[in-house]
Amino acid sequence: MKKQSFLLSASMLALVLTACGTEENNNAEASANEEQTNNAAAENEENNNADDALEEENRDHENNHSHEDDHEDNHKHDHENDHSHEENHDHENDHNHNHDHDHDHDEEDQAIYDGYFDDEQIEDRELSDWEGEWQSVYPFLMEGELDPVMEQKAEEDESMTAEEYTSYYETGYETDVDYIDIQDDTFTFYTDESEMEASYAYDGYEVLTYEAGNRGVRYIFAKDDGDEGMPEFIQFSDHAIFPTDAHHFHLYWGEDREQLLEEVTNWPTYYPAHMDEEEIREEMLAH
Repeated sequence: MKKQSFLLSASMLALVLTACGTEENNNAEASANEEQTNNAAAENEENNNADDALEEENRDHENNHSHEDDHEDNHKHDHENDHSHEENHDHENDHNHNHDHDHDHDEEDQAIYDGYFDDEQIEDRELSDWEGEWQSVYPFLMEGELDPVMEQKAEEDESMTAEEYTSYYETGYETDVDYIDIQDDTFTFYTDESEMEASYAYDGYEVLTYEAGNRGVRYIFAKDDGDEGMPEFIQFSDHAIFPTDAHHFHLYWGEDREQLLEEVTNWPTYYPAHMDEEEIREEMLAH
């Protein structure tokens, strides 16, 4: 009986020990699993925090970059707009100013050319304004080279036909002095048959009023010394009323100063000797 009790006690002890071992192993395994789980969670949390930090850093960088780009774009846009505005503004102002100035200047010049001016605008002139070599346009008219000019005049003023204008200018341009050379105070006249020269001095100007109501200024030079065949007086009319280089001129010459002022039908006209008929024609058409 004692032996059976002892065996029972031994069995129970073995069962208890086995249970304890199992519990201990289970506890150790659970502890290990818990520690592994905790470590994994901590690692995941650390990784997540690192990812979040990296993402936030990238986001800040992108925001900063975008802000810088926007700032640069805005600055560039504003600068370009400012530059463009100033440039256009200045250009338009300059253009308008120059255009207005040129327009006013052209109107004044044209009015003087047409014979409308004030006495206060008239000034004395020197012979150097007409210095150079000059040719008569009379031969060009007679050869028909100026027919387009006469046709234009007839279109602009129908009071005369082109043929009538041609006849009018034949009387006006007629002369046998084909070339004139003006140097310093000396005139040289060239005709088919002769060459004559004489020196002249400035003898003032006279203002003439024409039937149409416009006016002209005659600049007068009196003979000092020279060939007998040269006239006592030479008078210029070139549509100008103050010192300027002449581009063409009408000329009157003769022995009587006052009588020449009455001459309004014959006015030999001269253009620079280097110009050909086409250039002279174009110049006349422009006026």
